[in-house]
Amino acid sequence: MHLKKENINDQQFTIKILRYNQRQNNEFYFSDYSILATPGMTILDALLHIQELQDPTLAFRYSCRGAVCGSCGILINGQANLACRVQLANLPSTNILLEPLPNLPIIKDLIVDMEPFWDAYRKIEPWLHTCVDSQNRENLISKKELEQFSLYTNCILCACCYAACPVIARDDQYLGPAALVKLYRFFRDPREQRDQQQSLLQLNNSQGLWGCDTVFRCRDSCPKEIRPTDVITALRRQFVSSGLIKFFQRIRGINKK
Repeated sequence: MHLKKENINDQQFTIKILRYNQRQNNEFYFSDYSILATPGMTILDALLHIQELQDPTLAFRYSCRGAVCGSCGILINGQANLACRVQLANLPSTNILLEPLPNLPIIKDLIVDMEPFWDAYRKIEPWLHTCVDSQNRENLISKKELEQFSLYTNCILCACCYAACPVIARDDQYLGPAALVKLYRFFRDPREQRDQQQSLLQLNNSQGLWGCDTVFRCRDSCPKEIRPTDVITALRRQFVSSGLIKFFQRIRGINKK
């Protein structure tokens, strides 16, 4: 998102919001609101102001207000981002367009149904697979080992990458960037004991490892600066290299006989 350097606080902003209610006429329309920016005002602050003082029917989702929960993901001037982290003063214009995240069904106004995102997320079994008996000892790791995957634990599951992905726009069965990042996070964890090659074999299709177009929109939209495209490429390399290793191991076994 292009940022404007000069401070434009205390200026009038026009915020255009795409409206929709699936329980009513199933019609889309825009509502315009005028708001005077205050120092440090975020898009979320503006939405709360509009809801409280101008239009109580406006619907949007939020929780922590600190870019931790990921609830307030929306399109801001065409780019997926968190409403709580974007300040009006940093936008390039006083005319702002807000829309719900694409690739997800709209429930009302800026609120989308996250179930398709969670369905994809659940498919990679997003938990640590380990046989360690927790009653006998803690399953500890070193700081150095933690550094191998700490970046990928920063994902807050806001679905901004899912919304930005052009593959999901044409194939809603594609897992999407967030799910594959989470899988990679567990693969990098030394405590993980799942059969990684078998897990990757199940994703050896266009809905898994090979669906990504590598156009980097997920990277550009991630509020935590994770690079999902790099992760997907790494998973592809791991799958290919593991297959080659097993192939040559079989060849050696045949030659020894």
